[in-house]
Amino acid sequence: MKILLVSHRFPPEGTAGTEVYTADLARALVRRGHEVHVFTAKKDVSLEDLTLTERSFHGVAVHELVNNLFYDDFRETWDHPRITAIFGELLARLDPDVLHVQHLLYLSVGCIEVAAERDVPIVFTLHDYWLQCPRFGQRIHGDGRLCETVDFARCGTCLPSFKWRQTPREREMSARMTRVRSKTGIDLAPLARTAAEVLKKPARPYVVPPTLHATKMEAAAEVRSQELFGRVVPCVDVFLSPSRFLRERFMREWGIHGAKIEHLRFGVDLAAFAAVQRTRADRVRVGFLGSLVAVKGAHVLLDAWGRIPEDLRARGSLVLHGSAQHEPDYVARVEALAEEVGARLGGRLERAEVPRAHASLDLLVVPSVWFENSPLVIHEALAAGTPLLVSDLGGMAELVEEGRGGWRFRTGDAGDLARHLSALLADPAPLAAIGATRPSIPTFDQHAAEVEALYGVLGG
Repeated sequence: MKILLVSHRFPPEGTAGTEVYTADLARALVRRGHEVHVFTAKKDVSLEDLTLTERSFHGVAVHELVNNLFYDDFRETWDHPRITAIFGELLARLDPDVLHVQHLLYLSVGCIEVAAERDVPIVFTLHDYWLQCPRFGQRIHGDGRLCETVDFARCGTCLPSFKWRQTPREREMSARMTRVRSKTGIDLAPLARTAAEVLKKPARPYVVPPTLHATKMEAAAEVRSQELFGRVVPCVDVFLSPSRFLRERFMREWGIHGAKIEHLRFGVDLAAFAAVQRTRADRVRVGFLGSLVAVKGAHVLLDAWGRIPEDLRARGSLVLHGSAQHEPDYVARVEALAEEVGARLGGRLERAEVPRAHASLDLLVVPSVWFENSPLVIHEALAAGTPLLVSDLGGMAELVEEGRGGWRFRTGDAGDLARHLSALLADPAPLAAIGATRPSIPTFDQHAAEVEALYGVLGG
């Protein structure tokens, strides 16, 4: 089969859960004898906007669209006619047997429509709530609070603080770098990013531009939701949800019929984790693996660690691994907290380093404060036999039942997390026993076989 996967980012630039899953699925499908292509986006301010580039990734053909967020209107963040046209040309050239959408952020809803017009079977994996929430699909308000329901009036007070496009000055600088690169081949983008960090000024309170007042953005959010529902759902043959939690949310809140949305768990390369020996230490080694962004809750863990009595805290160690490129102000806060409480920041891990990182931990804490769907890091911890302590929310709570694979604490409650950590530092015996109680998880090859079988049914 010829399979076209669509994702908002792709490795090596994109390394979050959705991107990693897309890459793993692409490689698994190639191993199973299929021709796999990926359509994705990247930001490169030294290249002309909306340029389509091509490269290879482990036998996968990657078609990468430069999207520097030069939007003229908020609507272009989800419905971009030029991106739709570029995708349509690629679709006509490739003529795939199936389209599998992972994410449409930085792309366009029209990509699904042009595929439907060509009668290409369409699968859509729901990795988050982007179809409902324009703020990266996380259902976290600009004030940091979780959105239990989608309230368009609340969206109107959130979106004015959401930076969804480049400023005129940023566009001007990009144009200059593009001209330099086209004439000399020199890419000034890395130097520009470094200079921006060095010269960065303290953050100022966001001033809402007159054109982005709450009433306008409330209306924009409602139009977006209605159009995405009306344009996506009829075109998609089947939605896949990695968690029951997210499946139930979309059935209840969007009215998607249960027959059209299937629960399909992620798989893990179990062999990669079985090949690594677990290490031992005198102290309880606590860790965090994930991007250093606010929704992942590293600050909650550091706050909790600081609340543990010093003599008890000395019985353990805390290391945080993760990318620090997305939220500089938040990273600075995390760095200060880590230094204050004696935690170590271990930097971003390469994919090959993840099994060994799990094997060197006695406890992995997943303190996310948003409705996580089915975090890859939890699946990997279960594969490695690393005990877990996770937020009692969404797909995290679904994967970790109390006492089976780990434990749960009240979301965002540093005091409750500190209580759990203190108990395990005082008596680590439960950590040794938890490995025998962890739930079984499918291998990635088993998962890929299920996806492949679905493609076969749709391709008929």
